[in-house]
Amino acid sequence: MRISKRISQINPSLTLALTAKANKMRKEGIGVISFAAGEPDFETPLNIRKKAKEAIDKGFTKYTLSSGIKELKEAIAKKLKRENNLDYDLEEILVSCGAKHSLFNAILTLCNEGDEVILPSPYWVSFPEMIKIAGAKPKIIKTTPENKFKVSPDQLKRAITSKTKLFILNSPQNPAGMVYREDELRELSKIIIKFGIYVLSDEIYEKIIYNGLKHKSIASLNEEIKRLTLVVNGVSKSYSMTGWRIGYSAGPKEIIQAMVKLQDHSTSNPTSISQFAALEALEGPQADLKKMVKEFERRRNYMFERLNSIEDFSLIKPEGAFYCWVNISKIFGKNFRGQKITNSLEFSDLLLEKAKVAIVPGSAFGDINFCRISFATSMEDIVKGLNRIEKFVKELRK
Repeated sequence: MRISKRISQINPSLTLALTAKANKMRKEGIGVISFAAGEPDFETPLNIRKKAKEAIDKGFTKYTLSSGIKELKEAIAKKLKRENNLDYDLEEILVSCGAKHSLFNAILTLCNEGDEVILPSPYWVSFPEMIKIAGAKPKIIKTTPENKFKVSPDQLKRAITSKTKLFILNSPQNPAGMVYREDELRELSKIIIKFGIYVLSDEIYEKIIYNGLKHKSIASLNEEIKRLTLVVNGVSKSYSMTGWRIGYSAGPKEIIQAMVKLQDHSTSNPTSISQFAALEALEGPQADLKKMVKEFERRRNYMFERLNSIEDFSLIKPEGAFYCWVNISKIFGKNFRGQKITNSLEFSDLLLEKAKVAIVPGSAFGDINFCRISFATSMEDIVKGLNRIEKFVKELRK
C-alpha cells in the first residue's frame, strides 16, 4: 500500500500524541500530571449545556446549511461588530468544525502549489503541516525573546517574495502567549497592503488575555487591510467547548464562499447541536468566562514565579492564552542519572518517564531550545507538577 505524497510529508501532532500518552499512563494507574493539553479544564458553562439538551429535545439533530445556521452567523456578525468593530455580511461568515478546521479551509482555499506562506516561529504545531498539505511552502521567520516573539515590520518585509501568498498572524499567541499591540499591527498592515498579500489572523485566544490588555484585530484597522484579512475565531478556548468543535471565519465574500464549497464536499455542516450551543455561548451570560480568565491569571502568576525561580530556566510572562514558553537550553549537556539531555524533546521524554510530568517540547513549535507548559489545569496539579519539575532539574548533573 502506498500513502499519498501529500500525507506522507506531514508530521503527527506532538501535543496530541503527548496528551494521549499521558492519559494512557494515567489509565494504567501511573500518577502523571499533564501540562501538555491545550484546553481549559473547566466544565462548559451550564447555560450552554442546557441549550444543547434543548436542541436535542426539539429534534434539532438534522443537517443544516454547510456554512452554518443563519442564527449563529448573525450572532457571530453581531459579536464581530460589538467587540471588534468589524462589519461582515452573513455571506462573509463561515461556521466550521472548530477553529482548526477554519484555518485548514482558509489555507487550502488560498494557497496554490509552490506558494510561500510566511509563518513566525514559534508557531502552533499544525500550521506547517496545513501549509504542506496545500502544496505550499512554509517560510519561517524566527522571532526572539528580545522582540517578545513578535515579527518586526523589517522581518516581514524581507521575507516577502514574488511567491508569497499569505502571512499567518496569531495573537494572543500559542505557545509564547504574547499579544500584538495596535501600533505593531498598523506597521505590519502597511507592508501587507503594499505587497498585496493575504493575512490569516488566528484570534482563538482573544478573550483569554491578562494585564488589562485589550485584543485588537488587524482587520479592524482600515478597509484596505480588512479586504486582505481572514479572521478566524471560535468558542473552544473562551467557553471551554473544545469537544463541541465550533469555529468560524470571516473575510472577503469571494474567499469565504470558496471555503464554503470546500466544506460542502468535506465535512458539510458543523454539528447542529453544537451550533445551537455556540449561539448561547455568544449571546448568553458571560460571567463564567470572566471567572475562568481570572482563575487562569492566578495560575499564570503562580506558574511564572515558580518556573522563573528554577535554575537554568528563563521565560517571559505570558500576556494571553494559557501557556508558559520556557527556555531550557542552559540544561543541555547535563544528564539525569547518566542519560544526557541535548534538546527539549529529550528533556520532555525524560521528565515524563522519570518525574511523571507531561510537557510539550519546543521542537513541536519550531524551537528545540524551549518547551511549552500549560496552566490549563488545577492549581493543585500545578503545584505538584512544578514541585516534580524543580526536583528533577536539581538532580541534573554536568
